Amino acid sequence: MKTKIVISLAALLFSMYVSAQHVWTLQQCVDTAWANNRNVKQQELTRKIRKINYEQARLNLLPNLNASANQSWSFGRSLNVSNTYQNTNAAQTSFGISSGITLFDGLKMKYNIDAQKANLLASDADLQKMKMDIATNVTAGFLQIVLNKELLQIAVDQVKLTTSKIKQQKELVAAGKLAEGEILNLVAQQAKEEMNRTNAENTLKLSLLDLAQYLELDHFEDLDVAIPDNIIDSELSLLSPDAIFNSAITHRPEIKSAEYKLENSELSVKTTEADYYPSLSLGAQYGTGYYKLSNVPNNSFSKQLNDNMSAGLSLNLQVPIFNKFDVRNRVRSAIIGIKSSQLNLDNAKLELKKTIQQSYYNAISAKSRWEAATKSEAANREAFRFANEKYEAGRATVYELYQAKSNLTQALSEEAQAKYEYFYRVKLLEYLK
Repeated sequence: MKTKIVISLAALLFSMYVSAQHVWTLQQCVDTAWANNRNVKQQELTRKIRKINYEQARLNLLPNLNASANQSWSFGRSLNVSNTYQNTNAAQTSFGISSGITLFDGLKMKYNIDAQKANLLASDADLQKMKMDIATNVTAGFLQIVLNKELLQIAVDQVKLTTSKIKQQKELVAAGKLAEGEILNLVAQQAKEEMNRTNAENTLKLSLLDLAQYLELDHFEDLDVAIPDNIIDSELSLLSPDAIFNSAITHRPEIKSAEYKLENSELSVKTTEADYYPSLSLGAQYGTGYYKLSNVPNNSFSKQLNDNMSAGLSLNLQVPIFNKFDVRNRVRSAIIGIKSSQLNLDNAKLELKKTIQQSYYNAISAKSRWEAATKSEAANREAFRFANEKYEAGRATVYELYQAKSNLTQALSEEAQAKYEYFYRVKLLEYLK
């Protein structure tokens, strides 16, 4: 009765623990990593800055508008209207408003707008690339946990199988049909399998810790992952590496980023070359003032403001003649920047092609290993069944049974590893397309 109560309490506590666990899907892990990753947050801030720069480049096309006010005083001797010196105090107040707009600047502002837009789009692509890399790493960590769970289950099943076999042999010993020494090898095997199970549990905990740290979670003790339903059903795309590359090169963020940066470099040349051209701006001013002089009759403040109103327009033309070769050298530097950006684009395409080729053939190899491991697992399972029947019939030793069981355990582990490696390689190709 006590044993039943203990077992019931243990089952209840275990069910409560399982219900308290947070089971994460792969997408939830990816979303959490995106939300918590500091590099992503930093890149988002960079994008916001570039968006502000782009908006300001567009607003630079608008005219400016400024108001001014000035108050001044003067003291001391000065000439008066009778050409004699006398002590005079004076006060002057002025108000003004002015506006200006650039009419022509060699299209410098236009090119700057386009350059800032390219910068913003490059920042968007960099952010997308960063998120895709994080998704790839999270997928690898997630699948490692799923694999470790399956390896742990294999270890648990092997312990249960050996325990059941020992129980069966003990019943035979108790019935006097088998010598007690016959089960010692099975007990030794059980101890080894218990150690394998403990190692599998520790490996699973470490993989959970790795994922929790990558997701920047405070705790991992209640972390668990949901095994995707489509792992076994995943099929490798029949597209060749060249077909995948031709598809990926049109939308991969690292390619887009390199293209936008090249566009920015080309526009930087045009922006700098605009300094070779004259610039023309239009200005408008409107103002009034009040002047008060001691010892002299002065009109009222309001009358002077009304009488002293004035307005004006101005055109300002600046023609560059000699600037110590500053513009020329800045243009030469910008042209070098184009060549550098072109090399970066070519390198990004080359690296993408290498990655696709390697990922494709790794996926092909992983699929072959999985198929071979599946056949090996089936063969070893049949071999163990046959060895177990021989052992129970007294025609095989415990060592032969142990060897067949060990071979089956290894085959199960290799089959699980090959299966999840294949699934990861397929997922990686999906990210690259």
